[in-house]
Amino acid sequence: MEIISLKFALLVIASVFIFYLLNPKYRIGFLAFLSCVFIASYSYYLLVYILIYSFINYYIGIRLPESKFKKVVFRTGIIFNLLQLIILKYASFAIDPIIHIFNSNLHISKLSEIIIPVGISFMTLQGIGYLINVKMGWEKPEIKFLNFLLYITFYPKFLSGPIERSNHFLPQLKVTQLFNEQQVAEGFRIALFGAFKKVAIANQLAPFITSTYANLNSAEGSSLWILLILQPLYLYFDFSGYTDMAIGFAKAFGIEFLPNFNRPFFAENVTTFWKRFHMSLSSWFNEYVFKQISYKYRRWGISASTFAVFVTFVLFGIWHGAGWNFMILGLLQSVAINYEFFTKKLRVSLFSKVPNYFRICFGRTITYLFFGGSLVFFFSPDINSTFIYFSKLFKTNDSILEITLKEIPLSALIFITIYFITELINNDFKNASEILESFWSGDKKKNMLFRWAIYSSVIAILVVLGNTVQQFIYAQF
Repeated sequence: MEIISLKFALLVIASVFIFYLLNPKYRIGFLAFLSCVFIASYSYYLLVYILIYSFINYYIGIRLPESKFKKVVFRTGIIFNLLQLIILKYASFAIDPIIHIFNSNLHISKLSEIIIPVGISFMTLQGIGYLINVKMGWEKPEIKFLNFLLYITFYPKFLSGPIERSNHFLPQLKVTQLFNEQQVAEGFRIALFGAFKKVAIANQLAPFITSTYANLNSAEGSSLWILLILQPLYLYFDFSGYTDMAIGFAKAFGIEFLPNFNRPFFAENVTTFWKRFHMSLSSWFNEYVFKQISYKYRRWGISASTFAVFVTFVLFGIWHGAGWNFMILGLLQSVAINYEFFTKKLRVSLFSKVPNYFRICFGRTITYLFFGGSLVFFFSPDINSTFIYFSKLFKTNDSILEITLKEIPLSALIFITIYFITELINNDFKNASEILESFWSGDKKKNMLFRWAIYSSVIAILVVLGNTVQQFIYAQF
């Protein structure tokens, strides 16, 4: 089922009101049923697989506290989660080549063609996080299977997150939600602007991004520079658009999700950037990988943190997909973060006499360009394509501005500009931000008319531009 569609919008709106009309004891079952139907719309095999996956993790979680062999049970659960992820996502890269050494025609990767493992990576991290929490005593195991099933499958977040923590999501299911008109309206508003990000900006940038990568051999250097500048925006508006929709729909049901973005392009260094971009994933790796490695090897001193950053971000890259490109993507982030850590005093000294706002602008620009360059490894189909890209990057001929205006819809450029001006005000000019916020949320009739004029315009734009179906980028993970 397409998320950006009238059918899906009507389904969500209807299900929200049915949810509040139902007796509270049936609501979790209702949401679990909706989530299963949503998953089945992609593949019945996927639904059966996820039901089995959810029950195994649920059962292991129940057994963990009472078992005499807690470590064995825990490791069995972790191995199960990792093994199923490797088989369904990395078989073509890591398993099939080994099998072929023995001249076998067996292709384990064909399992993924049958099951269609959308959302598997997000689901797996949630399963592993839950088992770690239970094992460490950070939360008690969930007794009700329907609650746990909903934690794994809840349809607003199933395809692309955010990655929920079990000790944040599950307690909310034990609270009876009363219908709150303001909360439901706020949820739909967040979802509406999320859809706008996807349709009005990301989908308009997509043809240029995809066609340029598909024709790298004939691409000019000027086009590649435009690509480097635009691809962070494409990824951000596509992914944060989905996240906003997920957060908004969940809020309408009375469920709060963890935030996933916090103005990442205003970060002044790579370390801060990853605290603002895909926050649910980076915080998951920080909590369950970086901190665990740092603590285990703490006797190494500062080298423990260096090693932990390296391992964390290489795994972070591998999580995104099978291939050397993704490993290099993670490796680049680890190199940048370790560089920033070891050169912090030197950089503070060098910039001490530079005007503060110049330092901020410089830091933001360098961070943005680094992220844009590293995304070449994210979007390129293979490692050879990345070599082609960088080998042609400085062979510029045509005007970058001229190509931009020719290849990118003007509407998308206008919306991006409005976004950055608004975010700049909210991030750097607090007084002006408070004035805008008070005007937007005011109770005066003219403010209400202004808001509804904006909502109507957004809906009209979605209707006009929403005919072209573009899959969410992170739905492949």
